[in-house]
Amino acid sequence: MSHLFDSYLDYNVTKRDAPFVTRKVENLKALITGASSGIGRDMARELAKRAYDLVLVAKDKQRLDCLAQELIKTNSIRVDTIAMDLSLIENCKELHRRVKNVDVLINNAGFGECGDFTKTSLDKEIDMIHTNIVAYHVLMKLYLIDMKKRGYGKVLNVASIAGFMPGPLMSTYYATKAYIVRISESVREELKREKSKVEISILCPGPVNTNFDKVANVEFHLRQASSKKVAKIAIQKMEQGKFYIVPGLDVKFAKVGAKLLPSSFISKITYVIQKRKVNK
Repeated sequence: MSHLFDSYLDYNVTKRDAPFVTRKVENLKALITGASSGIGRDMARELAKRAYDLVLVAKDKQRLDCLAQELIKTNSIRVDTIAMDLSLIENCKELHRRVKNVDVLINNAGFGECGDFTKTSLDKEIDMIHTNIVAYHVLMKLYLIDMKKRGYGKVLNVASIAGFMPGPLMSTYYATKAYIVRISESVREELKREKSKVEISILCPGPVNTNFDKVANVEFHLRQASSKKVAKIAIQKMEQGKFYIVPGLDVKFAKVGAKLLPSSFISKITYVIQKRKVNK
C-alpha cells in the first residue's frame, strides 16, 4: 500500500504578514477534496476571498502547492495542502485523524469513465466507486459526527445532474452520483428531524469545463459551464443553506424532466448524448 501521505505542507500567513486584512475572530476552516483543479480549485479561491482557512486535498502535489502559494499572496489565511489518494479508505480515516475542527467539508474528489459497460476498465471503475462514493461516505460520516457535537458545520457534496437519471455509456459514473444525491437527501432529513444546526448541500451541475473530459475519455458536444461560475454559485448557495444547488436554467429543466419523464425515455435520450461523447 502506498504511503498515507505523500506530502503535508503548511503555508501560514499571519496578520503581521498581511496587514491589509483585519479580522477580530478566528477564521472558519474549510476542507476541500479534489482541490487541485476544476471546481475544487475555484471553490478554494472563493472561500479564500471569504477569509476561510483552507485544507486542500488531492493527488497532485505540485498543483496543490501552486494553488496554496497563489491563495496566501492575496488573502490573510492559512492554507494546508495534503497530497493523498482518497480511493484508499485508510487515507480517508487518516485525513480525519489529522484534520480537526473543520467548519465546512466539501467532498469534491471524483472522476468518470465513458464507454460500454462490458468494455470499460473494471479496475478504473472500482477505483471510481472508491473515490466517488466510499471517500464521500467516510468523510461525511466522520466529520458530521464532529459537527453535530459542536453544534455547527456545513457539508457540500459535489454530485451532478447525472445523479437524477440513468446514464447508459457512463453507467458507473451516473450510479456513483445517484448514491451521493440519495444519501445526502436522507442525511438532510435526519438533521432536520434532530433540529440540528449542521447543514448539508449538494451541488448538481451539468457539463463543466474542467479536466473531467480527459480523465473520462469523452468529448462534450453540449455547452459547458464555467468552473469559476459554478464554484461561485456553489459557495454562495451553500452559505445560504440551500440544499439543491443546480447552476443554470437548462440544468434545472433537465432535473425537472428527469423527475417527470419515464426512466426508459430518459435512458434513450442520455444514450444518444453519451454516444456523441465517446472518443473515437
